[in-house]
Amino acid sequence: MTRETYSASKLLLLLLSACTLSACSYFHGARPVTAPVPADTPASAPQVLALPIDEATVAQLQAWMADGQLSAHALTQHYLARIEALDRNGPKLNSVIELNPDALSIANSLDAERKAGTVRGPLHGIPVLLKDNIATADAMQTTAGSLALVGHKPPRDAFIVERLRAAGAVILGKTNLSEWANWRSTHSSSGWSGRGGQTKNPYVLDRNPCGSSAGSGAAIAANLAAIAVGTETDGSIVCPSSVSGLVGIKPTVGRVSRSGIIPISASQDTAGPMARTVADAVILLEALAAPDQNDAATAASRKHADACFHCALDDASVRGVRIGVLRASAGFHPEVDAAFEQALATLKASGAVIIDKLALPNDGKYGDDETTVLKYEFKDGINRYLATLGEDAPKTLADLIEFNLREAGLELPYFGQELFEQSQASGPLTTPAYRKARARSRRLAGRAGIDALLRAEKLDVLIAPTLGPSWPTDHVNGDHVLGGSISTAPAVAGYPHITVPMGYVRGLPVGLSFVGPAWSERRLIAYAYAYEQASKVRRPPEFRPSIP
Repeated sequence: MTRETYSASKLLLLLLSACTLSACSYFHGARPVTAPVPADTPASAPQVLALPIDEATVAQLQAWMADGQLSAHALTQHYLARIEALDRNGPKLNSVIELNPDALSIANSLDAERKAGTVRGPLHGIPVLLKDNIATADAMQTTAGSLALVGHKPPRDAFIVERLRAAGAVILGKTNLSEWANWRSTHSSSGWSGRGGQTKNPYVLDRNPCGSSAGSGAAIAANLAAIAVGTETDGSIVCPSSVSGLVGIKPTVGRVSRSGIIPISASQDTAGPMARTVADAVILLEALAAPDQNDAATAASRKHADACFHCALDDASVRGVRIGVLRASAGFHPEVDAAFEQALATLKASGAVIIDKLALPNDGKYGDDETTVLKYEFKDGINRYLATLGEDAPKTLADLIEFNLREAGLELPYFGQELFEQSQASGPLTTPAYRKARARSRRLAGRAGIDALLRAEKLDVLIAPTLGPSWPTDHVNGDHVLGGSISTAPAVAGYPHITVPMGYVRGLPVGLSFVGPAWSERRLIAYAYAYEQASKVRRPPEFRPSIP
């Protein structure tokens, strides 16, 4: 393959020549799926906006809409054209699994509200992409990337989708993901699903987009929407954000409702924002975060509901802050280490106090317990979720296993379902082995891990490289993740974790992680924002086919 960069002029040509979505179809894996037609789509190619929409922040988009230079309709149309040019054609990122046929009509309604003097908030008229494990009771599917759930629609919107609609967001579509949020096989390729096929990394197309929120990461990096919602059990927000040059916020478990999200683990699952800037991620987080009577974990958030996340956006907020450097989570790649040293120098120059050469207590001692917990909780959670679907839908994990065997050519062409099978073999949540594993892992990762180190060294936050640069996508051997150990402790403990662009390794992005105790999102946002403003590392992708 020859080296090629998609220049601005080439992208403009692709946008101008994009076929109307009503005339286009695309292939998801081995099965053709017709893209839903957005209402009010014009018969001619959409007009390319003169405004510099790509890389624009939510605040900038709102300013243009406020002064009449931009409408929600025009912005939505722009992203639909860009998806056609870059996701379906050109580099063919394959990051958006489905478009919302009502997106333009929703945008029109929001434009009418604005004209009448009503603006719901900072998300009014802003197009948002959702990971395809987040339920919408509309014309779109909710499948977790599996053909087993095609045609079996959930009875209602996920709670966070209700929040987004109320905030005035335009639900633009669903993003591809690692099937079942990467809980099917230990040899999977991140970003592949039976329904959606393989998502590409927009920086280097033969590289992997990482994590189960792969489509959300690739789409936002490529400016296919303003912001996206991902989900994480362990690393699936921060990993794709890191390798796609994004900000990803994995909140405290209970900060954001999980009701209506296809589950893996009641102990570790959470949704969270993926965006190009900290400020954009904060706008989305403030819309998502709220107690939900249908998710018991969110009851604890009532004590922390007064957290003003946007109030933390202060570029001087790391002065005097004691930052613990997790050296034991670095040292896996010399060029990542060089970027990490530059990040430390930037933080120090901004007034932070650097406490170096630290390691998390008990790190690596709870991996087996985590796996045990996920096996038990997945079986329980997925059976509960499937019970909410229609009569002809799969009803149990056993039904899903049987479906995959029956449709092995479409669902099992590259890797198997051993995690499904191991989960199916697990018992109920009253099993002593499960209860002991859950209690032990949460204690070792949380109170005896992150909390203990913060207390012993009198630290405000812990930092480390999020993980290494993206690896070549490999359907024979599966993922080849380098580094990435920092995600597991906050995932198991249920604590917040934020990644921010830190640098590039031969054109591939790498991120810097900020980790703190439960409910410390506001402080982590402050530190992440201060670093982002001092470093300003992010640059958009060039869609290079490969690294020579």
